[in-house]
Amino acid sequence: MVDGSSAVLTVAQMVAAEQAVFDGGTSVDALMLRAGQGAGEMIWRIGGHTPTLILCGPGNNGGDGYVIAEFLREKGVPVSVAALTDPRTPAARHARLQFRGEVMALADAVPHAQLVDCLFGSGLTRPLDAELWQRFSWLVRQAQRSFAVDLPSGADADRAVWLNAPLRFDHVLALGAWKYAHMLEPVASDCGALSLIDIEVGSGDDHVHRLQKPVIAPPSATSHKYRRGLVAILVGAMPGAALLAARAAQGSGAGYVKLIGAGEAPAALPADLVWERADDADAVAGRLEDDRIGVVLIGPGLGRDAGGSALLGAAVATPRPLVVDADALHLLQAHREALAARRSPLILTPHHGEAMALAANAGHELNGINKVEDAQRLAAAWAAHLLYKGADSVIAAPDGATVIADRRCSWLSVAGTGDVLAGCLAARLANHGRAFAAMTEAVWLHDRAARIAGAVFSALQLASALPMALESCLDRSPARRG
Repeated sequence: MVDGSSAVLTVAQMVAAEQAVFDGGTSVDALMLRAGQGAGEMIWRIGGHTPTLILCGPGNNGGDGYVIAEFLREKGVPVSVAALTDPRTPAARHARLQFRGEVMALADAVPHAQLVDCLFGSGLTRPLDAELWQRFSWLVRQAQRSFAVDLPSGADADRAVWLNAPLRFDHVLALGAWKYAHMLEPVASDCGALSLIDIEVGSGDDHVHRLQKPVIAPPSATSHKYRRGLVAILVGAMPGAALLAARAAQGSGAGYVKLIGAGEAPAALPADLVWERADDADAVAGRLEDDRIGVVLIGPGLGRDAGGSALLGAAVATPRPLVVDADALHLLQAHREALAARRSPLILTPHHGEAMALAANAGHELNGINKVEDAQRLAAAWAAHLLYKGADSVIAAPDGATVIADRRCSWLSVAGTGDVLAGCLAARLANHGRAFAAMTEAVWLHDRAARIAGAVFSALQLASALPMALESCLDRSPARRG
């Protein structure tokens, strides 16, 4: 059992990865034994001698179930196996012969304290029939602890949707690599705890990975405020949102944060934030000529009127790296020609509604296989790095490289947290200039700060927790300290 691999594979990619193992001389039987014993070890560690019901389907997922059953039986666990039908693959038939216990029909199974689902795994693409689903889901719900091997039966692995009704499992044991349904909603929330079982299968040249904790370099001994990154935030109709983003940028490593807006600085402006007056778009463009600016952020509290569009035009025209968030995303279409001429990094940060608007303006709809495909298509269409936000956030680069941030803290569902994320992202980009790394760092820090802040926090409290989140992933290696 390992947690190190971050690859997320489609069913077809997983089949190809397994075939490469078979081509290398490993038999299907040997791989099934490896998978079943690995899963059995995890179930044994968690459940001990808990009486266990294992549901076996006709394919290789069912074969894994027979291997698990024999593994647990040898440990002294009271095991009952219920089969939907006789095994239909050679490896599953062989695994059934190796199990030295009795097998009953699934229709005769009764609830046990612990259940292991090995009916269909990740290969299912159509709903279970009503009678089977009723029986299966009843047995799962009656168990005090439920496991699914590879994927809960009834979930589509690639589309990450339930083919029947949603069904909650306590623990899902992914075999060899993560699948999209482990990471993406609505299935991910019903998978409970996740464990990855290493079956020694490679992931190939896959572009999609699960978000990992970043390692962030602290400032060097020769750093100064501009080298750490100057973030310029354009202020629109609602200055409070821009102020939240500024606070987040300060807490995420930026060396210098300034707000550029019309009129005099607000009376409540904190002393450690700089206000630069620019009363119209031309004045803003002049302010953005400062070569020391590392990143321009526009969108939080911008508004969608002509004034907001004019400010966006000034931001798009600057050669500085640009983060476009919130209201500004709805105004991008009018600046498409100027966007095409840009050479510095461009990051777009839509939530679902904003992603729909971006898709419509690009001439298509969000109707891909799953959220990952939608994010990749948007990134390619806008020639931008894209952060598709939500309970499952997807980070996509124009070249197809993609990271999924699953299981985001649900307490983030409060006004202003998107502004905080935008400020955090701008600071990370200003710090080192690498757009993809900045997005992965910001998403991880945002979620970590939410967990530090605890329950029922405000957006400002979230921003205040960012320094602790960043501190938790600083590179403290001896080589760097030296």
